[in-house]
Amino acid sequence: MRNSVLEARTRLGWSQQRLAEELGVSRQTVISIERGRFDPSLPLAFRIAAVFEARIEELFFPGDA
Repeated sequence: MRNSVLEARTRLGWSQQRLAEELGVSRQTVISIERGRFDPSLPLAFRIAAVFEARIEELFFPGDA
C-alpha cells in the first residue's frame, strides 16, 4: 500500500521520533511505514489519520509502494 505519511509529517515539521511518540510506536515503525515496507494495522492507521487531522483515504492508497 502506498501512503503519504512522510509528506504529512514533513508538512508539520515533525521528526520521525516526534511522530513515533505521538503514535506510541517506535521510530523504526514510522520509518517502515513511510518507506512502504510495513502496512499499519487498522487501529494504527486511524491513529495516524487522527494525528494529522486527516481521513485514512487521504493518507493511504491501494497499490504498490
